[in-house]
Amino acid sequence: MRFSYILFLLLFLWGCKEDYTPKPRGYYRIDFPEKSYTDLNRTFPYDFEIPEYARVEKDSRNRNEPYWINVAVPENKVEIHISYYDLNSQKDDYNLLAELMEETRTLAYKHSIKADAIEERLFMNHAKKVYGTIYSIEGNAASPMQFFLTDSTRHFLRGAFYIREVPDIDSLTPVINFIEPDIIHMIETTSWK
Repeated sequence: MRFSYILFLLLFLWGCKEDYTPKPRGYYRIDFPEKSYTDLNRTFPYDFEIPEYARVEKDSRNRNEPYWINVAVPENKVEIHISYYDLNSQKDDYNLLAELMEETRTLAYKHSIKADAIEERLFMNHAKKVYGTIYSIEGNAASPMQFFLTDSTRHFLRGAFYIREVPDIDSLTPVINFIEPDIIHMIETTSWK
């Protein structure tokens, strides 16, 4: 009994020579590329500049819509869904415009359950006849930004920014802060053909 007590005491003293210091909590480092842009360069009725590190994919869920695309940044699991409507395809294009604007607002506000706040900003580019609303959605929402753009007579473009990851605002904030200026750049460079 005495031997085991002495052995335990020796092991205890021998094992406690150094002071233990806990290591600080670490986070994954996210490296972002330099910002540079290129034209969409497609035969779409709209055009805008996209980041060079993004790729354009046909919207596989809406194969019957030739002008619906996804602008993807796979390294950050980002997709910007772009849908386009020709307002002249309907007889009552004014009512279609009102319906599409309301549908965009409704889709943005569906995130209010998880959102801390939703900010609406108007966008107007009189020279290019591009007008719209940008919805910035703050908090643990699935989509941190949505928008629509129109010329009020023929074109209607809707966009929604998604990150294909479980919404956790603390870890996604760097990606959101990196991609949002790209979306604003897309909006500011939009023109109609």
